[in-house]
Amino acid sequence: MEQLILKEISIRDIQCGSNVVIVQPCNLYECSIGDNSFIGPFTEIQKTVVIGNKCRVQSHCFICEGVTIGNNCFIGHGVMFINDTFNDGKPAGGDIGKWKKTTIGNKVNIGSNATILPVNISDNVVIGAGSVVTKDILQPGVYVGNPAVLKKTL
Repeated sequence: MEQLILKEISIRDIQCGSNVVIVQPCNLYECSIGDNSFIGPFTEIQKTVVIGNKCRVQSHCFICEGVTIGNNCFIGHGVMFINDTFNDGKPAGGDIGKWKKTTIGNKVNIGSNATILPVNISDNVVIGAGSVVTKDILQPGVYVGNPAVLKKTL
């Protein structure tokens, strides 16, 4: 007979600045959230994630291990961060040596349902809703599409 294993949603071992709002249920563990930030419900933020000050992470987001988000950022509903690029044609699984990092600058706004692969995004960038970011973004501007491309400079 198969054994049923239930794991409860939890908030554990996190570092929070002052005036942080977290709306439950969420699954947050071993991460850091800066001052005056907001985390919406049904969000998972994994270990080693760093979220800066005055950030807003809307509901249903997944922020995987190895993501750093700057200050004054907005992460729309349902944004997914990816750290496994399936380099071997399959998931890396628990082989964290194959996972990659993502760095998001300051004043970055990411629209709902965007997907962010392991990249670096500079300050003052807007990512359109539903966009897929597959390469580093080094210039301020508005990026849209799949793959995301520069639509307008800021």
